[in-house]
Amino acid sequence: MEKSIKFIYKDETFEFPLVGGTENELGIDIKTLRALTGLVTLDPGFKNSGSCESGVTFLDGEKGILKYRGYSIDDLAKGADFLEVAYLLIFGELPTSAQLEKFQSDINEEAIVDEDLKTILKSFPKTAHPMGILASLTSALTAFNPSSVDVGSEEEMYQAIVTILAKFPILVGWTQRKVKGLPLNYYDTKLSYVDNVAQMMFKKPNSEYTSNPIVIEALNKLLILHADHEQNCSTSTVRIVGSSHAGLFASISAGISALWGPLHGGANQAVIEMLEAIKEDGGDTKKFMAKAKDKSDPFRLMGFGHRVYKNFDPRAKIIKVAADEVLNELGIVDPVLDIAKGLEQEALSDSYFVDRKLYPNVDFYSGIIYRALGIPTEMFTVMFALGRLPGWIAQWKEMRENNEPIGRPRQIYTGETNKVLKTIEKR
Repeated sequence: MEKSIKFIYKDETFEFPLVGGTENELGIDIKTLRALTGLVTLDPGFKNSGSCESGVTFLDGEKGILKYRGYSIDDLAKGADFLEVAYLLIFGELPTSAQLEKFQSDINEEAIVDEDLKTILKSFPKTAHPMGILASLTSALTAFNPSSVDVGSEEEMYQAIVTILAKFPILVGWTQRKVKGLPLNYYDTKLSYVDNVAQMMFKKPNSEYTSNPIVIEALNKLLILHADHEQNCSTSTVRIVGSSHAGLFASISAGISALWGPLHGGANQAVIEMLEAIKEDGGDTKKFMAKAKDKSDPFRLMGFGHRVYKNFDPRAKIIKVAADEVLNELGIVDPVLDIAKGLEQEALSDSYFVDRKLYPNVDFYSGIIYRALGIPTEMFTVMFALGRLPGWIAQWKEMRENNEPIGRPRQIYTGETNKVLKTIEKR
């Protein structure tokens, strides 16, 4: 294998080393490109640029492969719970029984939120989007935990990680209860991490909370499947904000804001909005499948295909089973979910979609599950953020421990040049 690549510019040859990954990925190390040649690369959206070397997540979109720390997503979704996967992503290996017990115990100890945060929550109008609320509350945690983390201290890093993992589900639960007009409730240390998520979101003030194993298992899988996804928009945001040595809470708040966008975390919300639009139009799925195939029609079929996965989304295969189980368990009669089933069946049997590998993706099935559980549509991205939290933490931790330089992309200037300043009377 070649160890470098040669580049000829102005009759001069420059050599840049190749960097290999453990899954046989190859990249060109161009750290010295500008210093040697005066040139920069131009890559809008950074689609061909590696911003870092990372040992957290491997993704191969062409082959439909997703691994966390070397473990296949399929094995983790079947054989681990969300807290185990969080530990794996953040600390590099699956925990032992003793490590997991301590991790859960330490999280339980920190699962209290300062009462003054309720004042901040109450200040939001009911019309506020849940992602805006969550980003604000997460940022506000910094005010109640003001000491900066010494990255060189294993103890301080661990404490910061446990703190955010403990408090974040409470903020998520409070955000949903704000949307639904329900009284705020608290973490129950007798329950598991994922069961606490369900209890804080769904417990009614006039009845006891009863855990449903099928619902908890579906939530567990959803959170695992969303836990990390390589250098996507929100993860890259967390890393670049953290590269300025901003704290963990502030960096994650920035990641939440990036995730909020409809081209990123809002995709499962867009699925439900599309299904509701089809229902309002009469519910004819064949009509909308035909519209999706018509290149002159602006209609877009949301939740099918994926920007990164060119074959199939490995997460979709896993969560489809959970979606079917939840719908069967809850016995929900919902015309919108019936439309979803119809679209799914037609897409899987229509040669147009099969040939182009436009299969239902994880956003399609996660939207169905969240709707079946009674989670408001505008809360879907908040659930995505809860799942992605361990990945953001792991990526931030890796970036800081590697002492990566502050992110500072270059540009190609295309504005006007050498303009003459006129006095205000002559403008």
